[in-house]
Amino acid sequence: MYDLYIGNRLFSSWSLRGWLMLEQFNLPHKVHMVGLYSGTMAEDLKPLAPARLVPTLKTEEGLVVGESLAIAETLAERHPDAQLWPQDPTARATARWLCAEMVGGFAHLREDCPMQLRHIWQGFNPSDAVRADLNRIETLWSHAKSVKAVDGPWLFGAYSLADVFYTPVAARIIGYDLPVSAEASAYCKALLSEPAVKAWRRDALEETYDPMPYDLSLPHRDWI
Repeated sequence: MYDLYIGNRLFSSWSLRGWLMLEQFNLPHKVHMVGLYSGTMAEDLKPLAPARLVPTLKTEEGLVVGESLAIAETLAERHPDAQLWPQDPTARATARWLCAEMVGGFAHLREDCPMQLRHIWQGFNPSDAVRADLNRIETLWSHAKSVKAVDGPWLFGAYSLADVFYTPVAARIIGYDLPVSAEASAYCKALLSEPAVKAWRRDALEETYDPMPYDLSLPHRDWI
């Protein structure tokens, strides 16, 4: 049984990634909420020092692991039969590349389009920098599909950590109705239609905020 420490579901993209690593690969876990928006985050994470961000993972043995990539590699190492990474070596190397670039990249998309799971904003006008991030994301997704020809919606055939890491990116693309190709849009919708993601969103909608973070003066329509 793992202990996973996460922030508010409605907005915490990194928390969603951490949870999906466990949930999608049937790894037993217990969730602990951290006050990401209530101001108690530092106090809540004190027992896990020097970890200071969500998600943070704690193993049965008491090992604390911070940072999403480190959590991903730790889980993949501890559970080889769960096949968190693609089995093909070329696909696996490419999946790691895509995840690493996701962690360190797309700063403009992150800044201008914080993840929110409430509804789909209409009329949002992305900057040229955001459009450049979207182009790069599509390039990476297309490259992933070319590495190993496979059927199905996922980047490397079977669902993998690469799909986990790009699920919050998909939420940003859908949530702000951002301009992407039909193929990229279909991939985003497939990611967000996973039962685990739907369950996460149902729980997220139970959260209350005053004021609501990241609100925009724009019309909106229902989530997919």
